[in-house]
Amino acid sequence: MTSHAASKPWSTILFDLDGTITDSAPGILHRLARTLEILGHPVPPPSELVKFVGPPILDGFRAVADMDAAGAQDALVVYRGLAASDGPQADSVVYDGALDLLRSLHAAGVPIAITTSKSEVQAVRILQHLGVDGLFATITGSSEDETRSAKADVVEEALVRLRAAGVDLSNTVLVGDRHHDIEGAAVHGIPTIMVEWGYGSPAEAAGAIDSVSTMQQLAALLL
Repeated sequence: MTSHAASKPWSTILFDLDGTITDSAPGILHRLARTLEILGHPVPPPSELVKFVGPPILDGFRAVADMDAAGAQDALVVYRGLAASDGPQADSVVYDGALDLLRSLHAAGVPIAITTSKSEVQAVRILQHLGVDGLFATITGSSEDETRSAKADVVEEALVRLRAAGVDLSNTVLVGDRHHDIEGAAVHGIPTIMVEWGYGSPAEAAGAIDSVSTMQQLAALLL
């Protein structure tokens, strides 16, 4: 673990979902491959498909699958339909210790929230399936039309909701696994703790105040 003097106690903790709490890549990659096959596009190898996990999915369709804006919107409709038919269990594999940590933070009275570029509807379904949706002060994700999908925009919406609920945002931190998390949080002056078990490369941790390799290390920084 690389530590850069994180500031505690945190008043509010924002969590990314995919690659931070849930190991959803297998379900996402399978769904992406099916989407591309349905639309008659070549299916890239998993090493390329994994680039979809983390950033807004429309960006992935444009950058990884080389689609234009209209094609990416068509792919989004197919992908969301597959996600609905697969159900929340497809993306609900949880990293060891993640739910225990969330429950401990909630029990300690620390407000926690989800900020994910995944569809908010899907994120809520997943967390309901896991039985932990009630732990969060807000579950904020991308809008169904993806007009809110960039991490900075998702974080902004979460902060609006939290502020309206009277949550103390004076010392907020975000926990994530990709450079998109770090950059999106930084727009709002929020530091990021990077988890190494997710989908980002070590180089993506640049700009994080801490990088942790185990759930125990993360718990020590947050509790």
